[in-house]
Amino acid sequence: MVKIRNLELGEFPLLLAPMEDVSDPPFRVLCKEFGADLLFTEFISSEGLIRDAIKSRKKLEFYERERPIGIQIFGGDEEAMAMSATIVDAVQPDLVDINFGCPVKKVVCKGAGAAVLKDIDLMVRLTKAVVKSTHLPVTVKTRLGWDDNSINIMEVAERLQDVGIEALSIHGRTRAQLYKGEADWTMIGKVKNNPAIRIPIFGNGDIDTPQKARLYRDRYGVDGIMIGRASIGYPWIFREIKHFFSTGQLLAEPTLHERVNAARKHLQHSIEWKGEKVGVMEMKRHYSNYFRSLEGIKQYRSRLVTESEPSVLFDILHQIESHYSSELVEIS
Repeated sequence: MVKIRNLELGEFPLLLAPMEDVSDPPFRVLCKEFGADLLFTEFISSEGLIRDAIKSRKKLEFYERERPIGIQIFGGDEEAMAMSATIVDAVQPDLVDINFGCPVKKVVCKGAGAAVLKDIDLMVRLTKAVVKSTHLPVTVKTRLGWDDNSINIMEVAERLQDVGIEALSIHGRTRAQLYKGEADWTMIGKVKNNPAIRIPIFGNGDIDTPQKARLYRDRYGVDGIMIGRASIGYPWIFREIKHFFSTGQLLAEPTLHERVNAARKHLQHSIEWKGEKVGVMEMKRHYSNYFRSLEGIKQYRSRLVTESEPSVLFDILHQIESHYSSELVEIS
């Protein structure tokens, strides 16, 4: 049983990665429904939290049915990180996660995210400040290092464990790689198999099929896997991996009805959570992922991303289901 303090996550948990502008509550509840064991919010600026910025505060909110859930924060100032941890503590998630891995320029330029990989002493101080400011378990998500010449994840893991983190998620790329090239899990495996490491180690990067999930689990011995981009528009990835682990058999791809139903639920949750105008607008980025590979979908997708009336959007989704269902009947 993998545990983060008293939080039991199962024998081999699957984690939903925090993804900016993607892993909001409407998306997270779908991933939870299809088997994600631990969810994380989009990352939240510590500076934004202590300034009481509306966007940052909104990211603290979650559905109770999402639990267990971690709220992820980032920043480069010890005092701001400590204060934001106290704010997070008050909303009572299941854990606090620190982002030391985001490679995006606007975050790195502020000395936060992956920028902290260049200064391990600062990383330790920031982590210690968070640990001392909350009663919740503290975890960290990071990368292998800043670039190929500064891969320092072994030292990072040991020192952060020493100041009190209770789990570590490692993305198998450096900051310099961004999201390019193949993720290198070799160092993730070495960290996991380091006798000095006592906390759970979760691997992240390039897991997009059940077969790869099992291969990397067995080869590198990690305690669980964090999945990000492969879940966008495809929350079934969690269900498929778990089925493959337990049976050795691949599940059939989601049916057309399942695709439409997931998009419908996502849209409904988005409107309920964010209001009609914002909920409709922010769903536009998801439609192409739900219906990718469907021949002739472009005509429907164009309407989905330009329409603003919810009732019309739900009707378009119904039309997609009817159109492709009738095609399948004709083919059979």
